Formats: sequence, structure tokens, C-alpha cells
Amino acid sequence: MTTNGDSWVLVTGASSGFGEEFARQYAAKGHPLVLVARRLDLLQTLAKKLQQAYGVQVVVEQVDLSDMEAIPALHERLRGQGVTVEILINNAGHGLQGAFLDTPLAATLDMVQLDIASLTAMTRVFGQDMRARGHGKILLVASLLAHYGVEDMAVYGAAKAYVLRLGDALHREFKRDGVTVTSLCPGMSDTGFAQAAKQKVTFALKFLMMKPEPVVRAGIRALNAGRISIVPGINNKAAVAMVWATPRWLHQPLFARIMNG
Repeated sequence: MTTNGDSWVLVTGASSGFGEEFARQYAAKGHPLVLVARRLDLLQTLAKKLQQAYGVQVVVEQVDLSDMEAIPALHERLRGQGVTVEILINNAGHGLQGAFLDTPLAATLDMVQLDIASLTAMTRVFGQDMRARGHGKILLVASLLAHYGVEDMAVYGAAKAYVLRLGDALHREFKRDGVTVTSLCPGMSDTGFAQAAKQKVTFALKFLMMKPEPVVRAGIRALNAGRISIVPGINNKAAVAMVWATPRWLHQPLFARIMNG
């Protein structure tokens, strides 16, 4: 087994979906892990499995990242334990499908808080440590919807567009300090996101759906290669190419039909 015993990986949203898969793949590479999510029972179960399967050290942190004060507190706890985060996987996020005016304002703002504000704070707090050391890696999990707006997922797509553009800018800023920032833009994936977001899984989306394993592998490869961003999957790449090659009046109705039926 490859050993990376000093290269701690912190994964947010680690209790399920992409976060769980990131944890598994990094554990398989011998990295010690910090698993962060709200569901303590799921985190503890995952930690036990990874420790038994790969013999890596795992720290479990039950944190509600939408609470901004919890982020510097998490940072201080890890520092007190001597944990230096070398790789940050900013995966925690939340989506909702539904008409903008029919979605409760509180639910919309909760999504903005987690997908934008909390991700920004995590990047700032742990990125500052990486700059001081002169090395480190940060992966920002955006979405294919970062490349185009889709009706009934307006705020989620806009939030992920923020993530992608933040990553674009920080890729250049942080590179001066030896730190890599890469954005991952997955399309429809079999992670349980659709159920949590109350998203309609149309026939087209079923056809386009990817398993989390290749998506995560693509993200890790891109991060290690120092790429600015990555869209995993040939169909997803084609969708982005279409966005850039066609006017909005043409591709927006098509994507709306794919997403909403």
C-alpha cells in the first residue's frame, strides 16, 4: 500500500455521495483523513470501515458547516491535535429543485449559505495555512450547472457558478504560493443528491448518470495534475462544448427539457 501518512486529507460532506467516495479513494492511497459532516453515525461507520480496510488514521468531526463560527473552531481543534491539512476537498453542498418563487426563502438562503459562504470560509481558513507552508491542494466541487442556468434550479446553478469562478481566480492566485486549486464539475451522478434535492430524474438524466467512482478519480487526477478545472464524462464535456458553441436561446430550452422533462 502506498503510504502518505503525513498528508492529511480533509473531506467535507463526507458521510455520503462524492464525499464518501473521496474518503475511500484517498484512504486507499494511504492518506490519513479528517471526515466532516453533520451525521455523526454515518461518519463513524465510514471511519471504521476505512480504518479496517486500509489501516489509515481517521479523525471524525461532526460539524454543521452552515454555522460560520464552526469553521474556525474546526480549524483550531485540528491544530490542537497536530493535524495539518495538506489536501482540502470542499465537497459539502446542498441543492433544491423547484420554481424560485415557490421555494421557501429560508431554504434558498440555507443553500446559499452552505454552497457559497461556507465553502469560501473553508477555503480561506485552510488555504492560509497552505500558503504559509508553501504547498497544499484544494478541490472545489462545483457542478455541470455552473456552466449554464436551468429553470427550477436557478439558485443552485448560480451558487455553483460562483464556486467555479472562485476556483478559476484562486487557481492563479494560490499558484504563486505553491498551492493548487482545482474545480470539479460533475454532471448527474448516482450519489443520492437527486433525492435530497427533490430533483426529478428524467429519462435523459438516467441515460447521462455517472457512478461516483470515475467522477472522483477524475477530480483527484486533475488536482494532482494542477489543472484549473475538470468536467468528467464525455457526455458532460459535450454539454459544456455546446454551451460555448451555441446561443442561449438554443441551448437553454434544451437543457431545461433534459433537467425537468
